Amino acid sequence: MPHSASESRDWYDTPLYYDIIFDADTEKEADFLEMMMVRHGQVKKTRSGPLRILEPACGSGRLVAALAKRGHQVSGFDLNENMLDYSRERLNGTDLDVKLWQDRLEDFRVPGRKRFDLAHCLVSTFKYVREEEGAQSHLQRVADSLYQGGLYVLGVHLTDYADASPQHESWEGKRDGIRVTCNTHTDPPNRRARTEDLRTELRITRERRTWTQETKWQFRTYNAAQMKKLLATAPQFELVACHDFLYEVDEERKLDDSYSDIVLVLRKR
Repeated sequence: MPHSASESRDWYDTPLYYDIIFDADTEKEADFLEMMMVRHGQVKKTRSGPLRILEPACGSGRLVAALAKRGHQVSGFDLNENMLDYSRERLNGTDLDVKLWQDRLEDFRVPGRKRFDLAHCLVSTFKYVREEEGAQSHLQRVADSLYQGGLYVLGVHLTDYADASPQHESWEGKRDGIRVTCNTHTDPPNRRARTEDLRTELRITRERRTWTQETKWQFRTYNAAQMKKLLATAPQFELVACHDFLYEVDEERKLDDSYSDIVLVLRKR
């Protein structure tokens, strides 16, 4: 029988297991990002060659690597040094065109003042920015880092303040004999404080041993109206399309509260 144990450990400090549970959508997300540039990007090309892509909060580097393997020039940053180490390790021995550094969403600086055709931040990572000023600053810095006509593709889980029930999501990933099951629990939101508390349990089975890791954190909340209000503070961007987390390029949505997982396609004016 495998041994079972439990520990409190930030899932960002164990990048391999984090990578396993999110990896299933990597190629679909990469396809979607490329198609958004084809359909909505209006960068005036003064040069030939691949796209220049920025990923704020690049995590384990799964999309960094996937897009670089497609020939693009990719830059990314993350706050967690363990994630960056994992990203660098997966790139070791390759000649992929990638630049990584440690930084924060609220006040990042691009080395060398480089500009990009496309930036993206998916799976609600943006909601870690818990102050309105920080969210506004992030959008301003992304806009400043893009060429005119470039895109910022931003994925956010919207909050239904009328729903007072706890939310639960579960999914599983496998790789090289390792099985990781993720259970994420979200408490009812605090509308006044604009926060929601989350708890994620990773159940990991590896080499006949099973254990769990629990992470607790807090997100800033947005409904559709609050997201529109935030976007209004960034007039450099125009909203050119909305999708959901299924990443179906031919299925556009509206920015409203009829669904929760929204992908905003913002173009720099």
